[in-house]
Amino acid sequence: MLSLAVANKASDIHLSVGMHPKLRVDGELANIGNFDISDENLMTEMIQSIMTTEQLARLEKERELDFSLAAVEARFRVNAYYQRGTLACSLRVVSSEIPTFEKLNLPVFFKNFIGMKQGFVLVTGPTGHGKSTTVAAILNEINRQKNCHIVTIEDPIEFLIKPDKATISQREVGSDTVSFEAALKSCLRQDPNIVFAGEMRDLESIASALTIAETGHLVFSTLHTNSAAQSVDRIVDVFPEGSKDQIRVQFSSVITAIISQRLIPGIDGGRVPAFEILIANPAVRNIIREGKNFMIDNIIQTGSDLGMVTLEQSLALLIKTGKITEEVAMSYSLRPEELQTRLRKT
Repeated sequence: MLSLAVANKASDIHLSVGMHPKLRVDGELANIGNFDISDENLMTEMIQSIMTTEQLARLEKERELDFSLAAVEARFRVNAYYQRGTLACSLRVVSSEIPTFEKLNLPVFFKNFIGMKQGFVLVTGPTGHGKSTTVAAILNEINRQKNCHIVTIEDPIEFLIKPDKATISQREVGSDTVSFEAALKSCLRQDPNIVFAGEMRDLESIASALTIAETGHLVFSTLHTNSAAQSVDRIVDVFPEGSKDQIRVQFSSVITAIISQRLIPGIDGGRVPAFEILIANPAVRNIIREGKNFMIDNIIQTGSDLGMVTLEQSLALLIKTGKITEEVAMSYSLRPEELQTRLRKT
């Protein structure tokens, strides 16, 4: 089944009792027709076969578990969980090779991150839209070009970065560290230049990541949000009312860029990326400090000379170059009216 997923370039595998196993290919779920796992014991045995004794114990106690699986075909990020009293799991296929900027069609602007020494870069977007892959490509390019120490904290580790010029320390929550919070707190004693916090999930991890950036390090992280403005809101709203002003000041002083990305089904198959890019300049920092996040969209629209891009500009370009259809683009747009206006102008 794992081999089949890799051969069909699937992004995910879903296993659940009583249903055909499913593959997600180009964003759509499809049945693996020649498997029917209606036997609960067989399904349980299948899922448990890829877990260690320690992982099984944690799953039994916590009722869900994230871990990584290294197979011959590829690496997989696994989430095992219970639904209606039966064991199920979802496996994300992780390529054994980290794609290049060119293969991922990343904007040229992303190469600016390679030379940065400090700051805070957020890569955001819905689940399954390539956030971790984008960050891995950036980190691997830094690894190829700079003598530095890169520390990643992930749950679980997805892409394995093979040391080149850089020293690489990849820590997995549950096996290498107890928690994101603990790993981030001890990170400063590990002499890092660059830190990747796999996902900021709560007040403690967000506060720790901001502190690391504030002390002169380059920090990358991801959030499940749909836009730059929403990302700022999410970070600030995590904190108690009395702390929000302080967090706005702290966040505005360290933020470098917020990248919001989508993977859009392409005309020729596969998926192509679309981006919203917010680059921190004095106006952006001032808006964040004053809590006027509703103005961020206007800043992006007027900041094209600095490399800023709205999602609608990115979608319009993909339509114009024949990579996606207008109908598909409209379904992914946050502001369909703006996209229609741009298309009429072109």
